[in-house]
This record gives sequence, structure tokens and C-alpha cells, in this order.
Amino acid sequence: MNIFVAGLSYQITDADLKELFEEYGEVSSAKIITDRDSHRSKGYGFVEMSNDEEGQHAIEELNDAEYDGRTLSVSVARPRTEGDRPRNNNRGGGGGGYGNRDSNRY
Repeated sequence: MNIFVAGLSYQITDADLKELFEEYGEVSSAKIITDRDSHRSKGYGFVEMSNDEEGQHAIEELNDAEYDGRTLSVSVARPRTEGDRPRNNNRGGGGGGYGNRDSNRY
């Protein structure tokens, strides 16, 4: 079961998140989502638990619970669809076409 966790402290690590959920069962993976440029936490992450019953129990127990001074929002992660994430079609470059204007005079 893939679980979405929001409201996380910006200091929490993957290991901290895994440890939090291990109280409820076997955790296959735990990943804090970070900003691509700054590498700082975005305040949410995903936990993969191998047993759905344990995952559901963790969701019930941890949703709206306080952890590290923040209230967690925990739910079953929904699959990402095409429209969920804006595409960045800016491929760099740009400007162009002007070059050295004087070179075209002769």
C-alpha cells in the first residue's frame, strides 16, 4: 500500500518517516519529497507498506496525529494522472535571432 503523508516538519528525514510507520508494520520504503534545486523538504512524502491491513491501521492512527510539532495528514496515495503536474516546456535557449547586428550591414 502506498501512503501519502503531508504536514511533515521540514527537518524530518526518510529514516525518521520510516521509523514512524514501522510501529504499525513492515515498511518497504519511505521517501521525503524534496525541492529539485534546493534539496529542501517540501513537507510531504510517501511510505510504502507491504501489508495493506497494516497500512490502513497506520493511516487511521496517524491521520490528524501530531508529530514533531505538526499535525499530519495521512491517506492512501492516489495514482498520479497526466493533469496532476504542470509540465515545464521551457527548454532553455530563447532570445535568439539578433546576433551581431553590425555583421549584417556589409
